[in-house]
Amino acid sequence: MIMRVGEVMGRVAIAVQPNTSFADVVETMRRFKVGAVAVIDADRRPVGMVSAHDLLLREIDPSAGHRVFEGRARRAEHAKALGRTAAQVMTTPAITVTEGTTVREAARVMHDHHVRQLPVIDRDSGRIVGTVHQSDLLKVFERPPAEVRAEVEEALARAAVDPASVTVGVEHGLVSLRGAVPLRSQIPRIVQGVRAIDGVIEVDDRLSYESDDLVTVPPLFL
Repeated sequence: MIMRVGEVMGRVAIAVQPNTSFADVVETMRRFKVGAVAVIDADRRPVGMVSAHDLLLREIDPSAGHRVFEGRARRAEHAKALGRTAAQVMTTPAITVTEGTTVREAARVMHDHHVRQLPVIDRDSGRIVGTVHQSDLLKVFERPPAEVRAEVEEALARAAVDPASVTVGVEHGLVSLRGAVPLRSQIPRIVQGVRAIDGVIEVDDRLSYESDDLVTVPPLFL
């Protein structure tokens, strides 16, 4: 089973309007103890995000004046430091996921964009329906061992290996594989399939093989 955002997300989204004042954004984040809030339009569609980093630019650069010979990114930071509303300090566009996004993909998006939470939107309307945090994604590692073991056995079957011929151990995200498979070429496929299972941290591969089908036999010259 591939875990998706809808299974781990929070159904409450902390959001503000574009015209929300700087002070009210700070108060909202403090009250709900979050590191970022979504900025939504009148139809509840995310248009940006305000993070603690965005707000702290005012503290880092209180002057925020336009300076010659500065890059576009630096000038944008100065402008944010002068911002008085959510629209003026937010980062755009809003990076979002849907309930159908896989947990693995959501983790990749967070990593690529250096964020710790993402607004979750309805796939059809684009309206915000919740939030997924890094801590929510960690729930994938809390899957019951029996559930993970069942998927390991499915991976064995896909590699044309009888699951009964392999002893599978699952403990705290570590999957151990013991036994013999018919062909050597099946082992990499099995290990790759097991590593792709949600909740698997490491694979301890102790598989042996009955026939080495990867040996290259040189041609005979007469």
